[in-house]
Amino acid sequence: RAAEKVGFGVETIGRDDFSRLPEFDALFLRTTTYANHYTFRFAQRAQAEGLAVIDDPQSIIRCGNKVFLAEAMVQAEIPTPRTVVGNRFNLTEIVKEVGLPCVLKYPDSAFSQGVHKCASEEELMEKASGILEASDLFIAQEFMPTEFDWRVGVFEDEPLYACRYHMVDKHWQIVRHHGQNAEYGKIEPVPLDLVPSGVVRTALRAARCVGHGLYGVDLKRIGRQTFVMEVNDNPNIDKSYEDAVLGDELYRRIMQGLWERVLALKNGGGRG
Repeated sequence: RAAEKVGFGVETIGRDDFSRLPEFDALFLRTTTYANHYTFRFAQRAQAEGLAVIDDPQSIIRCGNKVFLAEAMVQAEIPTPRTVVGNRFNLTEIVKEVGLPCVLKYPDSAFSQGVHKCASEEELMEKASGILEASDLFIAQEFMPTEFDWRVGVFEDEPLYACRYHMVDKHWQIVRHHGQNAEYGKIEPVPLDLVPSGVVRTALRAARCVGHGLYGVDLKRIGRQTFVMEVNDNPNIDKSYEDAVLGDELYRRIMQGLWERVLALKNGGGRG
């Protein structure tokens, strides 16, 4: 409805519609994206055909690569938990660098999956060895316990919304997986003017390390310091949660931004 209000004709397409992409002016992906996935191929093809694309291929690659994100945050001097890019040659250095307990992540983990909390050096070695069977690199990170993580939605260098994502009861993550099922902590929408200014400012800086698309930046606030945990493309935008403050205006802003990208591309400039 928001897209139609700004001028788009809208059609929902699926993975079998790859050949139809040249028929359209824009592609708005809301299926969870991965670099090794049909969503990435759709984004690549759409961009090559001159469509305005959210999420764009660069954002999918960068957000899906925790090694890139870790190094990008260091280069931009954005505070993060103490972090080491682990490999089979530096396992004995990790505890000295990040302490215990620590958190190990696959380089392409998402939705709190592929993430392990290690309480001892023995557990770290066991979990790291398992990751290294599938990947040459992993992320080892200082464990920072908090009651909730901040999530700031960012689009084209502007904050859209903020929520507190609370940890699952008696668990250290915002999601606890039970086989194929998942249990989520409480989500608390917060008006942007009530969010600590350092949280919003840091979220915008982190998003710029990825691009100018639609992102959800996860952060922790400890005392007066703000730490970036990760930047996600394709962030959740769910009724009564992320849209609780802006309502329909949230969707209008995103579609208006996509519309302006279409016009810029048709006029020979701008970014897709």
